[in-house]
Amino acid sequence: MQPATNQRLSAGKLREFARAGAEAALKRLRAEIIAIERTSSELALPRRRRAVRRSLKEATNRARRMSAAARTAASERMRR
Repeated sequence: MQPATNQRLSAGKLREFARAGAEAALKRLRAEIIAIERTSSELALPRRRRAVRRSLKEATNRARRMSAAARTAASERMRR
């Protein structure tokens, strides 16, 4: 058994561990939801909601494709 030492976590480190744990739990829950929806057809998302989710994902992916140079150029155009 190790001797009791005064080792405390900083608030930032504790927040980092909490965020990592929450992300892992959320990932597991999402995987479980998908598995349940696939096995039970009446719990599956309606087509319209799936289409909205897909289009939102594509829109966010599309928005991230702008390079730093393209953002700078767009910013310069807006300033004029």
